[in-house]
Amino acid sequence: MWFKSKSFKGGVHPPENKAFSDNKVIEKLPLPERVVIPLAQHIGAPAEPIVSVGDEVKTGQKIGQSKGFVSVPCHASISGIVKKIEPRPHPVGGDVLAIEIEGDGNDIMSQDFDFNPDYMVQSVDEMKENILEAGIAGMGGATFPTHVKLSPPPDKTIDTLILNGAECEPFLTSDARLMIEFPKEIIEGLRILMKILNCKRGYIAIEKNKPNAISLFHKLINDSKQSDINVVGLKVKYPQGAEKQLIKAIVNRNVPAGGLPMDVGCLVQNVGTAKAVYDAISKKLPLIERVVTVTGKGIKEPKNVLARIGTPFQQVIDFCGGLTDDAAKIINGGPMMGIAQFDLEVPVIKGTSGIVILNTKQAILPQPQPCISCARCVDSCPMGLMPNYLATLVENQKFEQAKEFNIKDCIECGSCSYVCPSKIRHVHLFKFGKMHVAKMMKPAA
Repeated sequence: MWFKSKSFKGGVHPPENKAFSDNKVIEKLPLPERVVIPLAQHIGAPAEPIVSVGDEVKTGQKIGQSKGFVSVPCHASISGIVKKIEPRPHPVGGDVLAIEIEGDGNDIMSQDFDFNPDYMVQSVDEMKENILEAGIAGMGGATFPTHVKLSPPPDKTIDTLILNGAECEPFLTSDARLMIEFPKEIIEGLRILMKILNCKRGYIAIEKNKPNAISLFHKLINDSKQSDINVVGLKVKYPQGAEKQLIKAIVNRNVPAGGLPMDVGCLVQNVGTAKAVYDAISKKLPLIERVVTVTGKGIKEPKNVLARIGTPFQQVIDFCGGLTDDAAKIINGGPMMGIAQFDLEVPVIKGTSGIVILNTKQAILPQPQPCISCARCVDSCPMGLMPNYLATLVENQKFEQAKEFNIKDCIECGSCSYVCPSKIRHVHLFKFGKMHVAKMMKPAA
């Protein structure tokens, strides 16, 4: 079934800047000589190392065991020798315990990850166990453990599953290329997810600026006569790919403040996650590589690359011709929600959808000025918040009031900062405010 463009209230229209890489086929990055595998690449408890310095490991071997339910294991992405286990810089900030592997250049696999044509006969419990053991976390950037999302409480019935192919973040095209080059695998991943959830309706949501992907999925779904799966063409608007905004646009349900998609019978997964789920269920292949968009005016040859987890940013950038002379800022993720980097030795992780390099002109941020009460931030907020008032509360350290005005519902999309004529850095303030609110709400020891 073909849908008219659907959307949500609020949002902004930043320049898409997709043309740098949207027609670049995925290229396989050469095998790295060395990888650094952080034991925290997901929301929840970090994995615990189960190897020691000096151990020989093989590609796909588990090297970090999940710790608790909200946690996933980590795997060696190359074969070689464990050289160090120590804190290392992490692309989302701070130092995180990581395992450094020096490669042997042979890429010896830990087992035969052969295709099993009867993968759909596995039980739901077997599928969830295989997804956990594969170390899959949300690959759209949120990195929430996938097996946890697929285990809603008994009283939460999921009737709608949405595959997120919106990729609304400027510059990024990794999901778009994945949909063009691996559409059948993504559809099979959706079928697996629907089976696990006993879900009757599936949607593949794609922004209208990806017409080739929409047409391709539309044809595949029609040819297979899968009436329980629909393709949805979405209006091009940021942040169209946010969970709550997708749910509103597609099935017109409002996730309550402080609630989760499961509260309205929905679940959202990224198209990259669906592909990883298919690989885990059909081949028992762990998540050891991902597609990364390397793009922007600060890189000589923008590309979409398939990189092993743990590959240093420097090697990825070198493969794309290196930095331009006026390169000024390197971002893990996109320019709206990504995090600027200070060290090119940080590794590609499961949530690295892109490496965006801005030049000097793009990277300069004007100094914030006083708020002029224009309310453009209020009009653009996809969560219906009052960013102008929240910013004032945080600046004055009135965290209790910020909590009452639902600061925790902020998704940190940056729409408010983008439209602000005073260039107030709302997201920086909200991150700070949310941290203090979380401390206030933490039970006393």
